[in-house]
Amino acid sequence: MTLGLALTNDAYTHILLILPLSLALIYLDSKRQDLKSTNSKALRGDPQPSPRIGASLMVLALLFACYARWGMTSAPSDVQLSLSMFALVSWWIASILFCFGAATFRSLLFPLCFLFFIVPTPEFALNWIVAILQQQSAVAARMMFRAVGVPVTQNGIMVSIPGLDLEVARECSSIRSSLLLVVTTLVLAHLFLRSWWRKVLLVAVALPLSVAKNGLRIFTIAELGTRVDPAFLDGKLHHNGGIIFLAIAVGSVVVLLWILRRTEFQMPPSCPVPVPE
Repeated sequence: MTLGLALTNDAYTHILLILPLSLALIYLDSKRQDLKSTNSKALRGDPQPSPRIGASLMVLALLFACYARWGMTSAPSDVQLSLSMFALVSWWIASILFCFGAATFRSLLFPLCFLFFIVPTPEFALNWIVAILQQQSAVAARMMFRAVGVPVTQNGIMVSIPGLDLEVARECSSIRSSLLLVVTTLVLAHLFLRSWWRKVLLVAVALPLSVAKNGLRIFTIAELGTRVDPAFLDGKLHHNGGIIFLAIAVGSVVVLLWILRRTEFQMPPSCPVPVPE
């Protein structure tokens, strides 16, 4: 059911990337741990299982799955699916603890927790996210029009400029590209940054960027449609141009990543504090 949802609904397309990305990150992280320490054998033949913790979490995951299947008969099907997938991912993680132990779990914490992106967001939560994206995208577009001196007014998700009224519809919220941007930023932060606050900063920047790129798309299409050719208002850039603005946002994330990474490698070594005699 989750796979079918990912193949048919734009808001869940990112789910198709999660499992292969997690497996690749598990492989890379295990190799990185081996390079850091020659005694790192948690994945290679000297595991130290944590059967008590693992078994406890497996039982808890099983209880979640049973409740989703038989204890939520009156709940919407999307909520049942979300809880079922949450139980499945929890079972996978508990199995790692059961078979390989807490040390392996800690070394693979990010790729294992990354698997929770497979859990589909319930419809009520998704509608709330889309509504926020619609509203904030309209705000971003209004700010861009004002920045270039175009008279503009906003009423909710309606943006009006001379000769054109724009509605940021649900389909124009760019929920798919926004989620892809967040997923991409998380992976880049994990792979190329070391300090936790730099990782948090990079991911935090991706959230307003997901709104800014959508506002830029609205602004660009409106300007081209009113100043160059009205065909732009319903052309390919409108319907299929999301990848262009996603690429711009990813490029901005990469630039910030480069800056943060340089600050990590340029930090001077700590100097010993002289002790007075």
